[in-house]
Amino acid sequence: MTTDVAREAADALAGHALALPELAGARTVAAYVSVGNEPGTLPLLDALLARGVRVLLPVLLPDHDLDWGAYAGEGSLARVQHGRKMALFEPSGERLGPDAVLGADVVLLPGLAVDARGMRLGRGGGSYDRVLARLAGAGAHPALVVLLYDTEVVAQLPAEAHDRPVQAVVTPSGTRRFTGA
Repeated sequence: MTTDVAREAADALAGHALALPELAGARTVAAYVSVGNEPGTLPLLDALLARGVRVLLPVLLPDHDLDWGAYAGEGSLARVQHGRKMALFEPSGERLGPDAVLGADVVLLPGLAVDARGMRLGRGGGSYDRVLARLAGAGAHPALVVLLYDTEVVAQLPAEAHDRPVQAVVTPSGTRRFTGA
């Protein structure tokens, strides 16, 4: 994918996501900064910030749980190397603690794929499984939305007992909602 095509996809993804009713009324959104081949999230993060939304971004802890920090624009991000293969862009400011996500109205999730039931396949580290378990354990029910490319929406994925479906997937071509979530 060329840089121009990736930028166009990120802009289209942001446009579709910003049209979600869940984001229209959100005061706090837990999101992430895309890396590698993930659909670009910076246009969406910046648009949410411009709306006055508090945007929380994850900070990967040594045990693969997630702490959170506030996004204050692209200049507030630091590239952090985790091991030899993984580098993430994380907020450089104050750490808010793993429970900060409990105040989110919407959680935007990364993934490798989502199926017709809304079951999301992550990267296998379990970080977001912990976040979703934390939300469920606290009785918090934010909207769960995964951001993917169109080709990453598939018919069926394997699911485990702890997996939770998302309410919607947003891709550069549109939004798909899941009724079982």
